[in-house]
Amino acid sequence: MNGDSEMRGILSDQVNRLLGDTVTKDRLEQVETGAWPADLWQSVEENGLTRVLVPEDDGGVGGGWREAEAVLRAAGKYQAPVPLAEGIVGGAMVAGAGLSMPEGVVSIAPVRRDEELTLSAGGQLSGTATRVPWGRNADHLIALARSGGDCHVAIVAKGGWRVEEDANIAAEPRDTCHFDGAAVVASAPWDGGDMLSAYRLGAMARSAQIAGALEFLLEQSVQYANDRSQFGRPIGKFQAVQQELARLAGEVAASGAAAEAACRAADQGDAAFEIAVAKQRASEAATTGTSIAHQAHGAIGFTYEHALHFATRRLWSWRAEFGSESYWAEDLGRSLAGRGAEALWPFLTERTATTG
Repeated sequence: MNGDSEMRGILSDQVNRLLGDTVTKDRLEQVETGAWPADLWQSVEENGLTRVLVPEDDGGVGGGWREAEAVLRAAGKYQAPVPLAEGIVGGAMVAGAGLSMPEGVVSIAPVRRDEELTLSAGGQLSGTATRVPWGRNADHLIALARSGGDCHVAIVAKGGWRVEEDANIAAEPRDTCHFDGAAVVASAPWDGGDMLSAYRLGAMARSAQIAGALEFLLEQSVQYANDRSQFGRPIGKFQAVQQELARLAGEVAASGAAAEAACRAADQGDAAFEIAVAKQRASEAATTGTSIAHQAHGAIGFTYEHALHFATRRLWSWRAEFGSESYWAEDLGRSLAGRGAEALWPFLTERTATTG
């Protein structure tokens, strides 16, 4: 086992144990009423989970996206009700700009492709960002902004934005944040990054979360099919049910493989193609996987008392965030068409050899 895979294994064990023990159904229900899980976030910070991509000399783990993928997948599997994924993406942004990761609850802005913030020469941030994850709870926002034609990463402290509270269908905060010329804590050009780069990082993070949440659906569906009896035997013994569970397992495997490939490519350099593939495939899997899981559970899966909906509602939300499957399918189509028909197969084989 090499050093990278050893670190990934340690992080995977650590985050799965932490979230598996602390993110309970009762906890998720409390958070949906507006309660902030301060103790959970403290544990996340103490274990350095948002600092996976931050260099060791800046107090981080010093890992790569392969290590981050293990944390992101666990965050999806247990439906962690904190901006863990956003903190990891923010960590990548500040590291790329040579800035220090701030303490406390961290999220990112903007998160939509058609929105842009502006950073003045004097260090004031202006603009509006909608659907910001946990904007109301964040102590700092890692913002990507245009400054003099260049892309800058800026750190904004709480109080530097006005909040209009909103939420997605999973009751996760998705707030509108207004920046009215707030002075930033620090800012710097993002080395090698542009406005689209942050959007891609968010898409890659959501892909890994979707893969994790689908893994949860599969485990729950298999367990229910083995426990629920009909006509004198478990429904999991019926071939029709087995076939649907096998389809669900296929969606889990496909989305997970795509997310892993994107993270491997991100560690090696340009991962635009792999990220587009991962988000397109994961969003598609979210649609198919949630349908199968609810069919397997029957009516009980639609009740609030059952735990299934905590994952399915997040999957329905995450599949559209940072680009839906149709957005990334179009992105892939434009990219491949631009290379010409004769270049398609050589390009695909080259990417497979590089990231496989």
